[in-house]
Amino acid sequence: MNIIGSGGSPVTPDVWNEREMRDALARRDVSEIYRQLRRHGVSQRQIAASTGQSQSEVSEILKGRQVMAYDVLARIADGLGIPRGYMGLAYDGATAMRVAKATNAPDAEEDESVKRRKFLSHAAAVTMGAAVFGTETSSWLPANAQTPAPARIGMTDVQQIHAATKALRDLDYRYGGGTCRDAVVAQLSWAQQLLESSAAEPVRKQLFVALADMHSLAGWTSFDVGLLDPARGHFGKALEFAKQAEDDGLVASVLYRMGRVYLHYEEPNEALKLFQLGQIAAQDSGSALTVAVLCANEAWAYGMLNKPDQVQKMVGRTKDEFARARADEAPDWVRFFTENDLHGMIGSAHDALSVFDPKKHASIAVAETIKCNEAYGSDMARTHVFGLSLQATNHIRAGDLQEGVKVGRRALEHGERVKSQRVADRLKPLELEAGKHRMNSDVRDLFEAVRRFRRV
Repeated sequence: MNIIGSGGSPVTPDVWNEREMRDALARRDVSEIYRQLRRHGVSQRQIAASTGQSQSEVSEILKGRQVMAYDVLARIADGLGIPRGYMGLAYDGATAMRVAKATNAPDAEEDESVKRRKFLSHAAAVTMGAAVFGTETSSWLPANAQTPAPARIGMTDVQQIHAATKALRDLDYRYGGGTCRDAVVAQLSWAQQLLESSAAEPVRKQLFVALADMHSLAGWTSFDVGLLDPARGHFGKALEFAKQAEDDGLVASVLYRMGRVYLHYEEPNEALKLFQLGQIAAQDSGSALTVAVLCANEAWAYGMLNKPDQVQKMVGRTKDEFARARADEAPDWVRFFTENDLHGMIGSAHDALSVFDPKKHASIAVAETIKCNEAYGSDMARTHVFGLSLQATNHIRAGDLQEGVKVGRRALEHGERVKSQRVADRLKPLELEAGKHRMNSDVRDLFEAVRRFRRV
């Protein structure tokens, strides 16, 4: 048994290279990591002492409690002597500051529900017009970068930020946040230093817009690779800059994206509050397309809450707003919402309802997602995977196992090309539905393939 390791770790370094342990580390499955350590003779007390947790916390994790907060994962890795790369962990300005705080003050760790409430409070204050600069720094806000800034900037400098954001956003749509997230954070570290430069007032206002949009992209790509706390930090800053720029459409966009984060983590009530806040800003912006985006996501949230009447109402309003929208007049951050996405969002709402009533809603979800999946190209690869997995799931729910298997295999094939933690997460319903029909050999093969994909 390897009980005492080197460098303060309770095990020797070779333990981290065992196959089962490496698999658990790659999945960030802390429960399995701790179980593997127990098999090596490491006690709960030793784990607790190394990670700064209480023995009761370690016991809960061993029983299956998930650990998702980046700061906690980083503290566990450092305390146990796990190479950070094995868990896909890396510092950026925000996480470095927060990990340092966690190391010095273990009691500062906050429950996820507390963080959600704090962000909602912050979002409400910013959206409704509270002062945003010079106030007390919240725990989720990223630290300022240290790159030197030019003495004076003009509109060309701001346009360069917009161009960089657009190029990086295109990479995110095509290949996933894993291909560009670090580049976005690095670019943002430089761009924020322009706040220290002198500039004419119109230039400074556009700089706020550019920084808000880049922070929003940093939040989105962080979310896409599974970094929830950095995502929340960037979205918080994006809100502040958007409000300072008096850009209601961008405020609405940021709130929509943070709401999507909470939908992904199955917190529809929290998501709905952010979508409703975003709706206020969207109405003030005068952009019908922005309003349509918020309505569509409210429909999805209501679907997860099993409220079909509200879903129908919001879908109807989404269609009305989309019909009168002028895409050529819409800002860049909402132009992604085309007719394909309209069908995809309606399909998502019915997919959520089909969890409760598959006979009524699964076939509708299939019909809507077929419309969008037939039109997606390589420029929207990740969204295409989402649509295919949703379509396959509802084929199986509707009893069409053969088509579900066919479409599910296409989803996996496309998913291999996208670097996104969300792809694996969004395949979970397909795995669950396929798992109900393992007596069918083709469905069983799909189930095993999806399970392998998600584990890797």
